[in-house]
Order: sequence, then structure tokens, then C-alpha cells
Amino acid sequence: MIFPKGVWSGVVGCCLLAAASGVSGAQMQAAKPAVGTQVAPSQVFGQVLSGWEREFVSLAEAMPEDKYNFAPTQGEFKGVRTFAEQVKHVAEANDHYFADPTKPAADNSAAIEKLKTKAEIVAALKDSFAEAHAYVNAMTPENAFVMTAHGTRAGTAAFAIAHMMDHYGQMVEYLRMNGLVPPASRGSM
Repeated sequence: MIFPKGVWSGVVGCCLLAAASGVSGAQMQAAKPAVGTQVAPSQVFGQVLSGWEREFVSLAEAMPEDKYNFAPTQGEFKGVRTFAEQVKHVAEANDHYFADPTKPAADNSAAIEKLKTKAEIVAALKDSFAEAHAYVNAMTPENAFVMTAHGTRAGTAAFAIAHMMDHYGQMVEYLRMNGLVPPASRGSM
């Protein structure tokens, strides 16, 4: 993903600021380094990614399997993805955005699209987060902002997390439309 000049910093800042709300205060305080300490990009993005992984996976697990094919129909919702399609889309996007930029990209979308059960779909989602963590863990101060064929590692990671957050918001509404309270709103996260 190539961003116009100056946009990557806005995307990174916005993503990290918004994502901080997805990580509890206790988690933020426990890992908070001293003011002025340099923090590795892998640590920063890893913490943000871990917070959103917990939020996203718990949301995917909260929807009952018999509601996985739910898509809103009241209002302007023609052609929107079902809940299952939302989860699969994020798994596919994670595979794409968090692919190792030093290797040829593998396209897992056809295999993910064939998944039918909640268990299969959630497993693919979890696998995509494992790939995302490998990508983020390989980020260093030396390579985070070096241009690759698809943009910088930090810019791509920020965009991928922002993309995930967008779908998380949509999926929260799907749960609520089915009378379910998202896990993050239950105070259990």
C-alpha cells in the first residue's frame, strides 16, 4: 500500500490512538516504558495488534453459528456481507496485508471463501492473526519505514489494523441487531 506524502503518519497516528482504546488501562500501564525511552516498532504494533486480536476474535466467537449468515436487510443494506463473510474478509485481508514482503505473496482467499462452519472460519481468522504477529514481530527500527513493493511495513500494518477496526465496527452492529451484546461492551475484556 503506497500512501501519498504525509498520509502514513496520519494513518499510523489515528490507528494507534484509536487502538489504544482496545487495550485496557492495566495492559497499557504494565508495559509502559519510561518517558523518553525508544520503543521498537514491533513492540508498539504488537501491543496494538494483540489488543485488536482479542476484540475481533472474541466478537467472531460471540455470534452464534446459526447467525453467521446474518446480513442486515432493513434499510440501505443491499449486497452487504454476511457476518461470516465479514470474518472471512478480515482473515483474507490479514493474509494479504501481513504477508512477508520479502517473499512472493500467497493467495489464500479461495481456500478461505470455501469455509462454511463457524469453527473453520474462526480458525482461519486466528491463523491470519498468527501471520500478522509474525509480520509485526519482524518489524525493526531499521526496516519499519523502508519502502517495499507495497509500501512501508509500518504503514501497511497501520492500514491493516485500521481496516480491521472498520469491519469490527460493522460486526458489532450485526451482533446488536441480533440482540447480542458484544464482549467488549460486557466489561469482560
